[in-house]
Amino acid sequence: MEEMLREMAPITLAEMGSVKLMNRTDTKFVTTMPRLLRLLEMARDDYYVQDIGGERNMLYDTTYFDTLDYAMYMEHQHGHVNRQKIRFRTYVSSHLQFMEVKTKNNHGRTKKKRIEVSDMDLSDGQKADFLAHHLRYDVSTLQPHMHNYFRRITLVNKAMTERLTIDTALEFHNCVTGRDRSMGPLVIVELKRDGLVFSPVLAMLRELRIHPHGFSKYCMGAALTNEHLAVNRFKPKLHDVERIIRNLQ
Repeated sequence: MEEMLREMAPITLAEMGSVKLMNRTDTKFVTTMPRLLRLLEMARDDYYVQDIGGERNMLYDTTYFDTLDYAMYMEHQHGHVNRQKIRFRTYVSSHLQFMEVKTKNNHGRTKKKRIEVSDMDLSDGQKADFLAHHLRYDVSTLQPHMHNYFRRITLVNKAMTERLTIDTALEFHNCVTGRDRSMGPLVIVELKRDGLVFSPVLAMLRELRIHPHGFSKYCMGAALTNEHLAVNRFKPKLHDVERIIRNLQ
């Protein structure tokens, strides 16, 4: 995979400035490493790969917060279309950390607001003011629930209208139960674009029989590491994930 990434034309963070997509539609796909290698080969001429200091497969470190009674998890579990998540994400390669609030509305659009931070203390003035404007939950009820690590490849189409993120080596740690879970060979692909603009990767995904498949890292990680949480709506996705991992081990 590293050799394939080296063969792709690079794009820097500065050059990606016009593809921020802070108000976007997201479509996720779940696949395997062998199919990912095929996809990278097919996408080589139509996409740039993000490069930071010569690195193209970046380590991400993320902590999700939720209320004491898992209100954000339960909103998703119950299928509510207007929902939010709050997380702290560290981009290990660039040594940057952001506090992010993601809001998904009933039109399927995702809005992301974020500020750069240096820690996860919610009590300081800057974070409290930010959350008062963008989060509809009481900050005093929040605590860290889920921690994950993963490697991410970011592709940008040459028309500069979309980003494709590819996550591998996903590891979960539940901050409440203390349980860990490795997702092994699972690959999470996410297409992020502004509306329904043309996407060259969609035809490639169809050819490889990689179909849309929702996968919330927070909710799936929580469901896999906390046996006390309701999982009714997530059961088909959990079974799919377990089957993929089992068949490739």
